[in-house]
Amino acid sequence: MAVTMAEITKLRHLTSAGLMDCKKALAETDGDIEAAVEILRKKGQAVAAKREDRNAAEGCVLSKNDGDFAAILALNCETDFVAKNEGFTNLAKQLLDLAVANRCKSVDELNALTVDGRTVAELVTEESGKTGEKTEIGAYEVVVAPSTAAYNHFNNKLAAIVGFNLPDVDAQTTGREVCMQIASMNPVACSRNDVPQATIDQEIAVAIEKTKQEQVNKAADAALKKAGLNPNHFDTEDHIESNISKGWITAEEAAKGREIKKAAAEAKAANLPEAMIQNIANGRLNKFFKESCLLEQEYVQDSKLTVGQFLEQTQKGLVAVDFKRVNLNQD
Repeated sequence: MAVTMAEITKLRHLTSAGLMDCKKALAETDGDIEAAVEILRKKGQAVAAKREDRNAAEGCVLSKNDGDFAAILALNCETDFVAKNEGFTNLAKQLLDLAVANRCKSVDELNALTVDGRTVAELVTEESGKTGEKTEIGAYEVVVAPSTAAYNHFNNKLAAIVGFNLPDVDAQTTGREVCMQIASMNPVACSRNDVPQATIDQEIAVAIEKTKQEQVNKAADAALKKAGLNPNHFDTEDHIESNISKGWITAEEAAKGREIKKAAAEAKAANLPEAMIQNIANGRLNKFFKESCLLEQEYVQDSKLTVGQFLEQTQKGLVAVDFKRVNLNQD
């Protein structure tokens, strides 16, 4: 039977599929709208399956809070062109609204929800059929606390949510400012007590090794200076060879410098003051905490305050207890 433009338009309105796709589906089903919708849904599934190995690195990141619950959702696709499409961003908003309304704690809970008889997982799959690109929920993060706040960066690529220990915190002022701090400064934890022990162990190990190497290098530089040689000429083997070719040092001076540097470094490495090394390393770890823990970070709106001090000034006893941050771009 002939397919009318009115039928094609109706099917496009229901599915957002392409004009020719709608026409073919209606022709295949003899004008049966419901059957045509199912065909287009199956086509969406086929597109998604074909693109399983594609990298969906673009997309839309949105956050929302409602009282004691906040969530971030990243709906990913392959190109920025699709990510900026109104239909795509509207789907991301719809899914986020659904997640918050139902207090979904995980992406599995979200995927199982239904909209007009279709699961969220099916809606996401169908979006692949509309756009021709792999589409997936790339991230879903949740914060549950007495009060919460959310922030969406202007380009819909970065979002942050935060939870506070006290109820009734103003999400549009205090909460938003703390979320902007999180988005900007990318902390690893709320406080140093929340930093995973594995991270602390790694940071202290790096700090100790760096401090030891600095002490060894200082001893080698001092020995070179004492011998009348410029330490800058001997900082690396490549630099030594370059300086010889440029005539800044002779081959004999290079050999002498290498010998002095090696002997001084070995002697120092064998007699490093462990207590001093540990103290310096602990200082570096403390610096890491101040730079990486939200409550200890310098408050971006007032460098005279930490975020913790800002919160205490805002409301006595107020602290951030949890946060999440999702960024599609490289930090």
